[in-house]
Amino acid sequence: MSTKLLYLEQMPDLEADAHIERIDKQDGRDVVYLDQTILYPQGGGQPYDKGIVQSRDTKFIVEEVRFVDGEVLHIGHFEGQPFMQGEDVHIVVDGDRRKLNARLHSGGHLVDMAVTKLGLNWIPGKGYHFPDGPYVEYQGELDPDKQEELRVQIEEKANELLKQDLPVTCRFVERAELEQLCRHVPTNLPTNKPTRIVQFDDFGCPCGGTHVRSLADIGKLTVTKVKNKHGSVRVGYAIA
Repeated sequence: MSTKLLYLEQMPDLEADAHIERIDKQDGRDVVYLDQTILYPQGGGQPYDKGIVQSRDTKFIVEEVRFVDGEVLHIGHFEGQPFMQGEDVHIVVDGDRRKLNARLHSGGHLVDMAVTKLGLNWIPGKGYHFPDGPYVEYQGELDPDKQEELRVQIEEKANELLKQDLPVTCRFVERAELEQLCRHVPTNLPTNKPTRIVQFDDFGCPCGGTHVRSLADIGKLTVTKVKNKHGSVRVGYAIA
């Protein structure tokens, strides 16, 4: 049984109805499985959502969300009696946490958009969009004497794009279309999720995360560093 991933189509939504498929235990904690969810499971460099799942009589505090073999695991604890299988429930996402994570994730894509607009011949790799030091990593060459110059250029270009307040949209495509629509397609894209592109105006990237509605919602972006890291180029950033 696969979980329908509502957040892929409804990124701004923070509430949804669902149906209890089953309840389990994992390392002493309760795990709730739903037919569909609006809660984001950790992955793609983005932290998991937190929130609650509630029925008329019971509340389940979601402390962690994971994606395993096509199913979303809502991990946490009950306040009251456990749900019954087949019960209808309502999901509410922790809005402040979701908003921050979406801004950070969009900030990473904005850095990549700025790198692309500047014509830097770097190949996108790992993205880390957690609050404790987000960064985007690339395969490429970096002249140590130009680190500060590039840091300033990427920051200026990113904030120039922010001021344009470009729209953020998403669409589902066939995997074969990615090469024509994105400047780089990772080889490790998941095969158990729909293929989706997140676009900042005409800049597209394969992504299954949550994002802001338009670039101005990111806030101000600061590029904190550009440096060589184990043979890669790492661009660190922060938002405010």
